[in-house]
This record gives sequence, C-alpha cells and structure tokens, in this order.
Amino acid sequence: MKSSLLAHCFLTIIGLAIALQSPKSQARELIACGHPYYPPVSWVQQQQLVGIAPTVVKQLFSELGYLVRFETVGNWKRCLWEVKTGRADIVVAAYRIASREPDFDFSQQHIVADPVGVFVNSNKIGNYRSLNDLKGKTVGLLFGDSFGDSLDKFIVDNSQIEYVSQGQQNFAKLAHDRIDFMPLGTVSGNLQTQKFGYSEQIIAAPFKLTTEYYYLALSRHSELSKHLPYINQRLDQLHRNGQIQQLQIKYSKIYLEPSTKVGIDHESP
Repeated sequence: MKSSLLAHCFLTIIGLAIALQSPKSQARELIACGHPYYPPVSWVQQQQLVGIAPTVVKQLFSELGYLVRFETVGNWKRCLWEVKTGRADIVVAAYRIASREPDFDFSQQHIVADPVGVFVNSNKIGNYRSLNDLKGKTVGLLFGDSFGDSLDKFIVDNSQIEYVSQGQQNFAKLAHDRIDFMPLGTVSGNLQTQKFGYSEQIIAAPFKLTTEYYYLALSRHSELSKHLPYINQRLDQLHRNGQIQQLQIKYSKIYLEPSTKVGIDHESP
C-alpha cells in the first residue's frame, strides 16, 4: 500500500514536471548561416552573425517555436554549401537565381531589396559610364558571389575574374588598382568603403546595374518549407509596418561604429 502510494506520487511529480516544461526547452534547434561580408544584410562581428537578416530569421522562427543557432562556417560559398547539403537548415538571405532553385526553398517575399552598382577606383571614374565599359576589365568577386543571372552571365562572358574569400581583400585590391571594378549592392558597398577607410580611393560608378532581392532560403533536406506561407505573410507585414526599414538604419549605424570589428578570424576549409 505504501509503495503503491509512493509510486503514484512519483508519477504525479513526473507528470507535473513534463506539463510545466517550458516550450523553449522543447523547441527544435535550427542551424543558420549567412553572407559574412554584406552589411547591413548580414556580416560577421566578433565571430557572431549579425544584421537585418539574422534578426528577422531569429524572430520569425521563434514565433514558429524554434531556436536558431547562427554559425560562422567560413566564406559565403561554404555557407551555401552547408545548407545545400543539409548540414545547416537556413541561409538567412540569398539572391534567388536559377542555379540555386534546385537546392533551396525560397520565400516568395523578399527580406531586402538590393540595388546593385559598380565600384571603381576614383582615379579612373571617367572610364566608366555604362555597362559596356566593363568589358575586358578585371573584376573582383567573393567565392559564391552572384548578382543575378543576367549580370553573372555578362561578367563570365566579358571579364577576367579574380576570386577572394574575404570582402576586405577586394576593397584593398581596388583601392590599390589591382582590379578594375567590383559589383556590389550600393548600400553595402558604401558602408564597407567608409568602414575600411577607402572613401577617397573607391567610388560608385554613375550608373546602376540592376536591383536584386535577398530572400530567405531553406534547405530542401529540412521540412521547413511547410512554414513558407507564414514566413511570407510575416515578411510582408514587417515591410508594411516599417520594421525592416528600421533594422536597416539600425544595423548600418552599428556597422560603422568604431567599436565594431568585422571579419572571420579563421576560414573553414
């Protein structure tokens, strides 16, 4: 009788413990990565991925009952590969281009609109008035970079490409006239030019190439695509209520603060 009562009490305590367990302790953890050199969309600061897209992704998936762990896996190409192969779940923001469509499930609603321009050495700004002036020139790109299907094809067909792993390398090469140009979102390009101290040496050419869009990208090895209707609805709301615009202002300011250290100390293989 006594042992039966003790057993009943024990089961009651266990049941209460399970009932009182917080939702967060039961939440599945997701792994996310992003572009390490594209402020204010995302960048690595003191080994942490920060910016508009990580903030939005954390908020939306928290609403869905998940925990999100951001990993700085190395260069941009490596992040895309990690999610493509199912070793990570989410790319916080990526262009939606044809070569990526088979490997990722993209949101329909974009996170950030990204007008793309051309950055050149200020001493040669007069040489660049249109897209045709880029033919035969040397372009600096990051591994994994894309600027939309049309511009990607133009660059492959008409330019000599030099790849680097870290964003600051291309700015230094352009400032010292070792490459001719680099395509980049105008917001991110202007922020990085200022951050790295190249405002006098590097300038945006007086023409825009295109406007691309950053979308949330999910691994097709995950089951997260079932949440895309909710994600699309919430992204639309965040645009309409001005929250994403506020995040762009906030993270642009943070990136330019003297205390903000950027970059990855060690590249993953």
